[in-house]
Amino acid sequence: MERNNVVLVDENDNAIAEMEKLAAHEQGYLHRAFSVFIFNDKEELLLQQRANHKYHGAGLWTNTCCSHPQWEEDVDSSAKERLKYEMGLTCDLRLIYSFIYNERVENNLTEHELDYIFIGHSNQSPVLNQDEAQDYKWMNADEILMDIKVNPSHYTVWFRQAFPELLSKIDKRKRY
Repeated sequence: MERNNVVLVDENDNAIAEMEKLAAHEQGYLHRAFSVFIFNDKEELLLQQRANHKYHGAGLWTNTCCSHPQWEEDVDSSAKERLKYEMGLTCDLRLIYSFIYNERVENNLTEHELDYIFIGHSNQSPVLNQDEAQDYKWMNADEILMDIKVNPSHYTVWFRQAFPELLSKIDKRKRY
């Protein structure tokens, strides 16, 4: 289930065109994306370490899964499908918010995304798709925030932005 294209959008999420994923990142075009954050009963977040062969963010820690919905694909359905594909998990997801960011990353690429942030709940151990993720760990929010401060280069740029904002938007007593 390789996703080689992205949907270019305006700042109001109106689809403009479809473009090859690498080209969109090389040229810095705004495109639609989603990020999934799965919490367990201990209120720990499931992090994935991106596979070492990824063209950006290789080997970095990030949220449970993330990707790009395809042309005319529902973002909710795409997020659930990708969670199953990358991490072998199935659960209900809830949209919390979306945001736009525009950041330079390695290899002369730019992440310019309208990113939809979803949360879900699971106590299952993931079954990693090694093409996507090489490792995982469960961590509580305070440990993650501290590690981001101490080791920001160990985490993806979108995760460093999305996670603190997500925590401010969800009730600690009802993460999922």
